[in-house]
Amino acid sequence: MPKHPEHRIILTAVFLIVTVCSILLLVNPAAIFPDSAWGYQVLRSVQNGSGFNMLTLVSQENITQNTSEFKSWWSPGQYLFPAAFVKLFNLNLGYASALTVIICQFTGLAGLYVFFKKAGFSKNISALSLVVIMVQQAFFTPYIFYNGGEILLFGFIGWFLYGCLQFNRPGIALAVFILLCGWIGFFAKSSFIWMYGAGLIFIWIQLSKHTTHIKHWLINGFWIGIPALISVAIIYITYLSKGVNPSSQSGGIDLSWKVLAFPLASPLLAGFSADDLANGFITHNDTVLFTATQAIAIITVLALLSVWLVYAISKRMPDNRYNVLLVIFYIVAVLFFGASYLQRKDISYESRHFRVIGLLIIPGTVYLFSRFKRVYQYAFGVLILFISFFTLRFYILSYIALKTDTARGTSGIAQQFIDQASLDYITMLDKRSQDALFVFFSPDLGLEIKQNRIITLEPLNGDISIDMEDYLHKGHAGPIYILMPHEYIGIRASVILKAFPGYKGFSLKELSDDYVLYFATQAR
Repeated sequence: MPKHPEHRIILTAVFLIVTVCSILLLVNPAAIFPDSAWGYQVLRSVQNGSGFNMLTLVSQENITQNTSEFKSWWSPGQYLFPAAFVKLFNLNLGYASALTVIICQFTGLAGLYVFFKKAGFSKNISALSLVVIMVQQAFFTPYIFYNGGEILLFGFIGWFLYGCLQFNRPGIALAVFILLCGWIGFFAKSSFIWMYGAGLIFIWIQLSKHTTHIKHWLINGFWIGIPALISVAIIYITYLSKGVNPSSQSGGIDLSWKVLAFPLASPLLAGFSADDLANGFITHNDTVLFTATQAIAIITVLALLSVWLVYAISKRMPDNRYNVLLVIFYIVAVLFFGASYLQRKDISYESRHFRVIGLLIIPGTVYLFSRFKRVYQYAFGVLILFISFFTLRFYILSYIALKTDTARGTSGIAQQFIDQASLDYITMLDKRSQDALFVFFSPDLGLEIKQNRIITLEPLNGDISIDMEDYLHKGHAGPIYILMPHEYIGIRASVILKAFPGYKGFSLKELSDDYVLYFATQAR
């Protein structure tokens, strides 16, 4: 019998696993991250007649009226890409999100595989690198939570990196590639801008490295800079300049060590799930495992190991193009996020922001350990098995919860913050009313309301440390229905009801053991 090449066996296994996960996602479409939920609220507004990317909100000064704002905080791709499936195939948002995830997972893996080979790695190393990528929690997260720009960027980034290695001389093809990549990457995720800059620096160095003449460097720079300038200028004029985004706000100066240590540690935080396994060292996504002091100490160690890892790979990898690309992206990431954290920009300390660094470091690490002694290879294998165990645990437990503990309405999205009985009652009220207001504490719940207006408030913490002006909505505009968790009954509910001074005579209805509904019709 003919012997099948190892890389084909590995790629077939990867394909089958992703196919199974894709089928399961279609059976039970995912929940949704808050960022993507706000994107879908923009889509809801557009479908109801607002302009492009305009989010329609109930006016806080007079709730009989609406106000609109251009939502430039996130890129538009997270809702426009699924919206195409809604339009073309008449799908609900749940299935449209699922199709988006499935397409991006397959195209992302394919793009990374061809990039790895283009970067000088063997077919076996490239295929094994896909396995290491696939066993990370970040890869399985979109099967549980639709994360919008994250998954769109994953679907595109490998092809962009491949393109960065493809061009050896300036020309029209290079200019078109640079122009279009700026738009496509930003469409996927706005933070692509820093990756775009890193890629352009790499291309400039690659085109000019064989000459020391300033003239040739300048000419190559013009071929790269002009289309890049056009691309970014159009993005700024048509999108970023029209609203608030993370780069437009600053909260002062932060001189703490984490500002530098977290970006420096990104190869291990993002490439090998260190931040996910810790439930977030700084920005927590579950039970806090480490104190602030312990977290900084661990991040410092990971930062030192990450710097060593990048250095070791760049010294041993035979293809210098990969080394240069890795180092440039790493330096640009450290500078970009270090400066952002220093200025307290509204960017969280989460490894997902550094995923491209994690993706870049993996094939180099696999190659590096393939050159080490057998004992180190076994140790690396144990590390991957350790990560795989917790990733598989995360996926299985989350999928079971997705199937059994979430409610589903007309949007098709798995709703985490309401049970089925309560959602059914809310849906019934929406169908019976035309001029009502529904108030929720999660942006995804508003997607179930089809005929009435919605207000989305931030959840209240235990000590109710809020700015009341952010919650206050003046006036009276027909029936109002406020969905709250059962534990809000008492002081937290009183605070929320006072945020609607135009109403009196609120009544309470217990929808289930976990959720209650406050409602009123009378004007004060």
